[in-house]
Amino acid sequence: EFCCSLAGIMLLAVFLVLGTVIIYFLLSKKKEETLPVKEGWWGKGQKPDTEEETAIRPFKVETTEEELSDLFRRLDQARFTEPLENSCFHYGINSVYLRKVVSYWKNQFNWKKQVEVLNKYPQFKTKIQGIDIHFVHVKPPRLPEGQSAKPLLMVHGWPGSFYEFYKIIPLLTDPASHGLSDEHIFEVICPSIPGYGFSEAPHKKGFNSVSAASIFYKLMLRLGFSEFYTQGGDWGWLICTNLAQIAPSHVKGLHLNLASVTNMGFIHLLSILLGRYLPGLFGFQDEDVRRMFPFLKKGLYRILSESGYAHIQATKPDTVGCGLNDSPVGLAAYILEKFSTWTDLEFRNLEDGGLERKFNLDDLLTNIMIYWVSGCMVSSMRFYKENLQKGIGTQKHERLTVQVPTGIASFPNEVMHTPQAWAQKKYTNIISFHFMPRGGHFAALEEPELLAEDILQFVGKVEKEQLWRKK
Repeated sequence: EFCCSLAGIMLLAVFLVLGTVIIYFLLSKKKEETLPVKEGWWGKGQKPDTEEETAIRPFKVETTEEELSDLFRRLDQARFTEPLENSCFHYGINSVYLRKVVSYWKNQFNWKKQVEVLNKYPQFKTKIQGIDIHFVHVKPPRLPEGQSAKPLLMVHGWPGSFYEFYKIIPLLTDPASHGLSDEHIFEVICPSIPGYGFSEAPHKKGFNSVSAASIFYKLMLRLGFSEFYTQGGDWGWLICTNLAQIAPSHVKGLHLNLASVTNMGFIHLLSILLGRYLPGLFGFQDEDVRRMFPFLKKGLYRILSESGYAHIQATKPDTVGCGLNDSPVGLAAYILEKFSTWTDLEFRNLEDGGLERKFNLDDLLTNIMIYWVSGCMVSSMRFYKENLQKGIGTQKHERLTVQVPTGIASFPNEVMHTPQAWAQKKYTNIISFHFMPRGGHFAALEEPELLAEDILQFVGKVEKEQLWRKK
C-alpha cells in the first residue's frame, strides 16, 4: 500500500513538473513572439541632437579615369605564385586560371559598359540610423487592369551584392514577358547590406543581422510599404528571418533559398546518427538522405573544409581584409573561389574551377568591381564577427521561432543541406518546401528562372489562402 501511494505521489510530481514545463513554454513562447527593433546609431562620432533627414535621393554608380588607371596599374603589377601540379581548385583558386581572369579584366572587360548595366535599374540612397543605405527599386513596366504590384524585399549575402538580383528582377517585375504567370507581379527592392557595396559601413561595433533587419524594416516603411514579402539566401536568409521576427504583422511571407538552423537539439543529433537508417522516424525524405549522408563526408568534413574563411572573418577580419582591399587580384582570388565551390563542390576538380559553366566573366567581375570601387571588403567581412563573436546559439533571435508563412527553395549544391524536418522547428509555418532540380548557393544569379518560379508559386499560395491574415 505504501508503495502504491509512493508511486502515486511520484506520478503526481511528474505530472506537476510536466505541467509546469508546458505552461512555462506556452507562456514564454507567447511573451517572446517578436524581436524588438534594434535602435542603433551607426554614424561617425556622437549622435547629433537634430532629427534624422529622411529624404530619398537618386543614386547612380559612377566611375572615374583615376579609378580605372589605378586599377590597371595594380593589375599590371600583380605577382602570381605557381600552383601545384594537378591541384585544380583543391588548394583554393588556381593561379593559372587567375592569370586568364586578370588578362580578361585588363584587355576585354568593359567597366564603363557594366556601369551602364548597373544603372539600368533606378537606385537610391537614404540615411537610416546615421548611415547611408543604398538600394535598387524597380517597379513593374506595366500592370494588368485591377492588379497592384506586391512589394518584395530581396537581400543578398557575402561575397555577393545587389547585382546578384539583376537577372531575376525582370522575371518578377514583368513575368508575362518571360513566359511566367502574371497572376502576381512584384515591385522589387534590393538594398545593399550596410558595409557592402554602396551602403555606408557602420562606424561602430556591434552591427549584426538584427541591426540590418531593423534598418531594412525602417526602409520599407519609409518607402510606404506596410505589408511586403521578403526573400534571401546567405546573410539575406538571416536578415529576412530576423525581419519576420521583428515585424510578423508586416511581413506577408518569407522566401528563402538557404535555411540554416543554429539551435541544434537532441533530436537533431539523433537524426544525424540514425536518419540514414530510419529516415521516416525523423521526417527525412529520400532526397534528404541522398544529400546528407554519409554525414561525416557530406556534413562535418564539408563544413570543416569550406568554412576556414568564416573562422578568419569571425575573429580577425581586418587583418586579411587589409590585403584584399589593397590588391584587386587578391580580392578576385578570394571572391572567385567562393563562386566556384559554392556553386558546385565538384568544381574543385577542374583547372578553372568551373567558373564559366554557370556564370560569365563580365558578371563575376562586375560583382568584384562593386567590392573594389566601394572599398567595402573589410566592412563586409566584419559582419561575420558581429554575428558570430558571441557564439552560435546565444542570441535571442536564434531561440525565437518564425511564425510568418515561409517558403524554402532547397538547391542541391548548397554547401549544407537543411531538411524540412529540421527547418520546421524554427519556421513553424512552412507552406512550401521544394527540392530544386539544380543549382547552388548563388541561386538568383545562377538559376534566376527556377528561383523566380518558386517565389511566384509561394506567393500564390499565401495570397490564395490569405495566410498572413491568419497569423
